[in-house]
Amino acid sequence: MKKSAASILVVVVQLAVGVIAEAQQPKKVPLLGYLSSFDPARESARAEAIRLALRELGHIEGQNIAIEYRYTEGKPGRNQELIAELVRLKVDIIVAAGGAPTIRAAKNATKAISIVMMGTGSDPVEAGLVESLARPGGNVTGITNLTIELGGKRLEMLKEAVPKVARIAVLYDPVTPGGVRELKEVLPTAARALGLTIRSWEVRAANGFEQVFAALSKEPRMDST
Repeated sequence: MKKSAASILVVVVQLAVGVIAEAQQPKKVPLLGYLSSFDPARESARAEAIRLALRELGHIEGQNIAIEYRYTEGKPGRNQELIAELVRLKVDIIVAAGGAPTIRAAKNATKAISIVMMGTGSDPVEAGLVESLARPGGNVTGITNLTIELGGKRLEMLKEAVPKVARIAVLYDPVTPGGVRELKEVLPTAARALGLTIRSWEVRAANGFEQVFAALSKEPRMDST
């Protein structure tokens, strides 16, 4: 996760923590439950960005805030089991990092615990997770990327900014369903309408960018997104 996105998320978490801290006994340490649909290794960068951002805002893990981590490791069926564990632990906040299925599992499990969703690529209103973006209602809030819905708009803006652009390189993670769907269903239609040609490149890890850009440097000039 980029630091800017982590910072936005942490502001939401901080507001929730602040409200909870005021309502609790002075010595009670707020307990945050963190549920991810990935494994610990893949989630480490995003989790660390959140810890650092929380630290900058005065919330230090192990001192004045505690975090319980749970990972489904790509097994959606574990969502309910792990959410149930966090509810039994009586966490004060649940951070759901894993898209609509993870957020929905948390929402179905509790109406009393605040749930902070992290950058779901689907429309949370359409998915039934919140009432509206402006006024989420219920106990779910957070941030959303709306990646798929905005893919065509990004190409349109790129074409406006660089009118002569003709070919676009799209970098994507093949294990992310939203990114794959955007690449196959959204971008081709938008590209045809704009007279653009798209070529996709897989990036499975952080070190993959260097390999892709090295390959791109050997290709005829191509813009990237």
